Amino acid sequence: MNRHLSRCVLLTLVAASSSVLADEDLFFSDLPIVASVSRLPQRLADAPSSVTVIDRDMIKASGARALSDVFRLVPGFQTFAKSDAAPRVNYHGVSDDNEFAPRVQVLVDGRSLYSPLFRGGVNWTLVPVALEDIERIEVVRGSNTTSYGANAFLGVINIVTVDPALVRGVSVAGSYGSQGVRDYTLRTGGKLGESGNFRFTVQNMRDDGLDDHFDWEDRNANRLFDLRMNFQLGARDVLDVQVGRAEGTQLRGSYDSVRTGRIINGETERRLLGVVDPDDPFRDFDQSSTWLQANWLRTFSETADMSVRYTHSIDRASDAYISPDSSMPAAFREIDEVGDIGKRHEFEVMHSFQPLSDTRLIWGGSLRRDTLRSKTLLRDQGTVGRDVRRVFANGEWKPTTWFTGNAGSSYEYDSLGGNHPASRASASFHLTPNNTIRLGYARAWRTASTADYRGLRLNEPGDPEARGNRNLPAERLDTWEVAYLGDWRDWRMSLDTRFFHERLRDRYLDQIEAINGEPDSIYALQHLRIRGFEYQWKWQPTDSSRIAFSQAFVDTESERTSLGEVLATPLPIIGDSSNFWESQADYIALAEGSAPRRSTSLLLIQRLPFGVDLSVAHYRVAAIKWTRNTDADRYHRTDARLGYPFTLGGQRGEIAYTVQSLDGSHYEQRMGQRGRLVDRRQWVSLRLDF
Repeated sequence: MNRHLSRCVLLTLVAASSSVLADEDLFFSDLPIVASVSRLPQRLADAPSSVTVIDRDMIKASGARALSDVFRLVPGFQTFAKSDAAPRVNYHGVSDDNEFAPRVQVLVDGRSLYSPLFRGGVNWTLVPVALEDIERIEVVRGSNTTSYGANAFLGVINIVTVDPALVRGVSVAGSYGSQGVRDYTLRTGGKLGESGNFRFTVQNMRDDGLDDHFDWEDRNANRLFDLRMNFQLGARDVLDVQVGRAEGTQLRGSYDSVRTGRIINGETERRLLGVVDPDDPFRDFDQSSTWLQANWLRTFSETADMSVRYTHSIDRASDAYISPDSSMPAAFREIDEVGDIGKRHEFEVMHSFQPLSDTRLIWGGSLRRDTLRSKTLLRDQGTVGRDVRRVFANGEWKPTTWFTGNAGSSYEYDSLGGNHPASRASASFHLTPNNTIRLGYARAWRTASTADYRGLRLNEPGDPEARGNRNLPAERLDTWEVAYLGDWRDWRMSLDTRFFHERLRDRYLDQIEAINGEPDSIYALQHLRIRGFEYQWKWQPTDSSRIAFSQAFVDTESERTSLGEVLATPLPIIGDSSNFWESQADYIALAEGSAPRRSTSLLLIQRLPFGVDLSVAHYRVAAIKWTRNTDADRYHRTDARLGYPFTLGGQRGEIAYTVQSLDGSHYEQRMGQRGRLVDRRQWVSLRLDF
């Protein structure tokens, strides 16, 4: 533990010594009710999977400026600081060369952030909610395809926003700090007629990115418009409507360089040529997402209700540039690998009821229509459509106080990916009211993105550079787990542990040349075995002190699929062999190093004298490999926040100072001469409430 963290811990404990014990009805001592696992409201002790709950106080105390940073607090999750590459959020690794992580479902008030435009993954630059508007985040650590479909392959992040009925008046906030941090937020809420409420947020965030290192530059700008309204239509009916738009601009590109032949720290040294790299010129990556969601809830009784939800979203992006290859026809020289537009319509119905006194059921179905248009990745195909239909059911059986059983199943039809059933079952044994052991199994499937199936990139007519694979099998995941949950009310302490064994079959690898000179494509080439142990411990020793500590230990082994064995076998003429064979060490390292062997997080929250709030977050992450061409050695990072809520002349507000990477610079995504160095960033914030 570094000296900065030691001083902060000492200060926290000294201040805590003067506090008195709090009552028992507090977050860290009373396990919350969650609804993100089975879609039934359940105690954590009854839920079929492990869940990490992050509340508003933890989000603020973490010092996070971007939502992706918050998940450093969740055991088994990985992320990195945003640079010229968008941040990713992974669970148990399984990363690849897709910059939009596609294996953890992300929801905001029930709306999936997965996009047909962004390779079937999540673009964390276009987060559709301000941190100030988040009520809590429920993170399901484990597969949940039965409840949320194929994208919930490894887990689910469910973001629940603040109810408009709880927002009144106007709040303005601003932040000013190093690395060009300039953030402004306007938030207001109030009544809409006799039976409605609204919450409206406008936010503008800007920074100069990380300190540029060697051959690259970056800067970032984000804008958000978010309106949520709800209406009490009668004694039994509630209508919730959300509309908004998120925009992002990110600088991409690099300067040209050449290898010198010298080896420094195991890496070939490069020398700048003083000009922009023509294959990667500086350009703005413009992105936007516009959405509308309407959700109607009808309550039949205390144990039965039905909901109907409609969602529509439009995502646009462009980082277009002109290829320097003059041999290409002019019509093919404009490259826009991320553009251009993806649309989604989704309609979902759910019904929950209690058929017996000890049984609860929820069932439903959804229809989804995705369309994607991309001049570069779907050349000459116009708009490509995709239909997904799904039915699901989850049930909870609680015949006695010492046992809870959960079971669920789903069936999904995908017009590009085929038909896939999924299932899950768990048994929770409540040894005492405060101690539970859970055994569980789940089978999940993940289908590829539209571009992975139908992609076609041409250098010129009849000369494909890359193409999709219409015969891709779905990735399959079988998960076994043993978990223990302790809720010790007298000590105001909880412990959630999870032992897991995950068997992932037919893992996709992209940019593969089956034979040298053939177009790149995507194939199912690896099986993975992921085993490990993770836990989170929470304690509130006093009224003014909160502690959250978590660790994850992950071990990943890989083997080749039958197709992988074929492509890994050199052909008689070496020049015709697959690039998968030529780079075996890199692909094995990517599989087995995509999750750190050990990761740790510690969050301390302390109320000091005079109402001052102090929080310290410390992270330690072992070596990790995000893509074939990136490596990050182990690192530690400390973030801290000092806030003072005040009332002056009847005016309420808060002034705060936040510092990230307090203990110095480090690499989180790419290291070496061309690395992305994360250095200290600090800012002062002021909020006024009217």
